[in-house]
Amino acid sequence: MARLRPLRALAIVAALLAAAPALPAPGEYQVKAVFLFNFARFVEWPAVTFVSADSPFTLCVYGDDPFGDNLDAVVRGETAGGRPMVVRRLRESRDVPGCQILFIAGGADRELESLVATLDRHPTLTVSDIEGAARRGAMIRMMTVNSRIRLRINIDAVRAAHLTISSNLLRSAEVVGSAAPGEGT
Repeated sequence: MARLRPLRALAIVAALLAAAPALPAPGEYQVKAVFLFNFARFVEWPAVTFVSADSPFTLCVYGDDPFGDNLDAVVRGETAGGRPMVVRRLRESRDVPGCQILFIAGGADRELESLVATLDRHPTLTVSDIEGAARRGAMIRMMTVNSRIRLRINIDAVRAAHLTISSNLLRSAEVVGSAAPGEGT
């Protein structure tokens, strides 16, 4: 009888685990939201980036927002460089210079080059998942390859904006530009 108790307990635990719903895998834009948040940890901005000592760290989404509440949930209560993080959604190109990170959504494909030009050497990390974004001037392109997010970093654009990307982030990405082996998109 004593031997049956551990077996019975094991059977009950196995039945409960089998009946429990599996947690769904995070969606593409849930993962991309976490990437955007982490870019704030792996990039350094020049001191002149912020208007004042108490200015927030602003993460912006330009165009149709593919993140929904995911991005807000990721940054809620977080800081970057000791500054509270805030999310802004933008529709006007004149508003992009106030961002430290600017995600350019797929629906803004035709505006990508003009948005990058609007920021001309301004210390804003431009990120997009638009095809060819790094070749077209964005600093980081997030690509989904075999259900995983891969990064392509345009090092020339990063340097022109006087940003510094951690070697840890660079090692995990494909780096393109004049200082990188092989030009890419």
